[in-house]
Amino acid sequence: MKVDLKTYGPATCLSVTGMGEPGGAEHLAAIGALYAVAGGMGGPAGPLEGLWWVEEERPGLEVARELWRWHLMLPLAGVPEPGVVEAAREAVRVPRSAVDRVRVVTYTEGECVEALHVGPFSEEYVTLQVMEEFMAERGLVPNGPHHEVYLTAFDDPAPRTVLRQPVRRG
Repeated sequence: MKVDLKTYGPATCLSVTGMGEPGGAEHLAAIGALYAVAGGMGGPAGPLEGLWWVEEERPGLEVARELWRWHLMLPLAGVPEPGVVEAAREAVRVPRSAVDRVRVVTYTEGECVEALHVGPFSEEYVTLQVMEEFMAERGLVPNGPHHEVYLTAFDDPAPRTVLRQPVRRG
């Protein structure tokens, strides 16, 4: 498995923040809202990305999934003109949808450790362990939430996910 050290500058995205297990009702509603607003804007967006964290001292994989927190994001080609996102939200709004929570954010991760995980999400821990060893060998420590870039649909029988961890010198 290849692990890389890369640097990422500013990225502008549509984003929804929430809490709950991956694939749960809240998570799926947020994904639907992102794609609905992106579609309402009429421009390319994606692939879907997620920043994941927990607000406990324990490692994330030891915390109940319904307590996981996330920012889901769809990268945009650029910063939208004023009013474009608001107009798209109005055009796609349906009762009880999450479109009102969709925001435009710009973030910079800086230096990151990154690897491609091929296989089910339930086996990501194997790739994450290799990434942690890579970080330890280089004196790097996490410097922000765990980041995932979904290269395939969630129901793909052979999912591919870029796993990324912002880092700093320890």
